[in-house]
Amino acid sequence: MAALEFSRRYAMAHRLLADPASKCAIPHGHNEIVTVRLTPRARFAFGGANALAPFAALKARWHGWIDAHVDHTLMLSEADPLIDYFRDHEPARLARIMTFPGDPTTEALAACFLLKLQAFLERDDLPFAASEVRVAETPTNTAMIAPDLLDDGALPRDAWPRRADMSINEFGPRAARPSPR
Repeated sequence: MAALEFSRRYAMAHRLLADPASKCAIPHGHNEIVTVRLTPRARFAFGGANALAPFAALKARWHGWIDAHVDHTLMLSEADPLIDYFRDHEPARLARIMTFPGDPTTEALAACFLLKLQAFLERDDLPFAASEVRVAETPTNTAMIAPDLLDDGALPRDAWPRRADMSINEFGPRAARPSPR
């Protein structure tokens, strides 16, 4: 089996509120790298194109989402009072806030990335599964998740990470979702 990996770099900011004494309770930023591993749904066999799908097809939607919707976002808990500030004073910036049920940790981000990538692969009917997502928050801290490590039962079925659209939160109109094929 020939697995494929590709990476993308982006900048982000977040704050963690679960531990008010933590230095991470103050908004701060990171330059992160997300690396995804795709496992083919079929075994590799020589002949023809020698690939189940072109790299360009596998990366296009994912890289487009990271570059246009994840890069330079502010990641916050759905319960963070900063969201009310933006709602009241800078509503146009809500589109750049990625929300999470609970703190926007690197682990939560990796889990959301895994779900979003799975949704993209399924929507595009690509013959691969997302088998691992790694998010390097710093050169020395990386969170890794695989489908068998994810308990996403508390996440609503129509939550943004599960949708094959460009969403990063639940603030915008659902009309922006792509129409079914």
